Amino acid sequence: MLTGLRHGVRCALAAAALVVLLTPASAFAQITRVSSSDHRNAVGFTLGGFFPRGEDGRVDGDVIVRDLDDLVFEVNDFNGASFSGEWLFRLSNYLEGGVGVGYYKRSVPSVYRGFVNVNNTEIEQDLKFRISPVTASIRFLPVGHGSVEPYVGIGVGILNWRWSETGDFVDSSDNSIFHNTYSANGTSVGPVILAGIRAPIADAFDVGGEVQFQRATGDIDKAETGLLGDKIDLGGWHALFTMHIRF
Repeated sequence: MLTGLRHGVRCALAAAALVVLLTPASAFAQITRVSSSDHRNAVGFTLGGFFPRGEDGRVDGDVIVRDLDDLVFEVNDFNGASFSGEWLFRLSNYLEGGVGVGYYKRSVPSVYRGFVNVNNTEIEQDLKFRISPVTASIRFLPVGHGSVEPYVGIGVGILNWRWSETGDFVDSSDNSIFHNTYSANGTSVGPVILAGIRAPIADAFDVGGEVQFQRATGDIDKAETGLLGDKIDLGGWHALFTMHIRF
């Protein structure tokens, strides 16, 4: 988990650094005359990866950790692509507001630990995890709006989520095998923190890199859903490449 997270963070920050290093000085001179400081708002999107919290950091009762007792898979199998669209609006030379809508979905195959079919084939399942966050944030730009803009921010995320398990399962009462789907969904709220850097590459157009951390927990009704855990940890890191059009 830590290896994947560090790699994702390095990729996002490296993308931002390359923008700064590869943009010619003459281009920066032109950009400074017509920089993002001349534009009050921006629309754009982010593309990168989501890295859920590792097994040892997840909330007590987490359904993913609980499934590890019976099924063979790893928490970092749920590392996957994420993307979002966002609207940014200038509040002052050093402050900016943002609203974004994102999407992450990952499907992971698993098999039973210690059980096989009568023909010695694996007892297989498909585990699916989806998070669709809506976030609102305030960002602080320590050097103000200009040609190159580092920033940090804090906000709140409204995370719509769904967890499902589809496939063959073992009945603990008689070890018979049956096919079923178990699922739970809901909406949770939690904090979001972020940091990034961006630079213009043309008039009213910028690119950069950003790292986000979100934290929230969803509740699961075990009696109603048949799932083994009563919580699902929605926390984790996003390492993102960002692009914006300013106006």
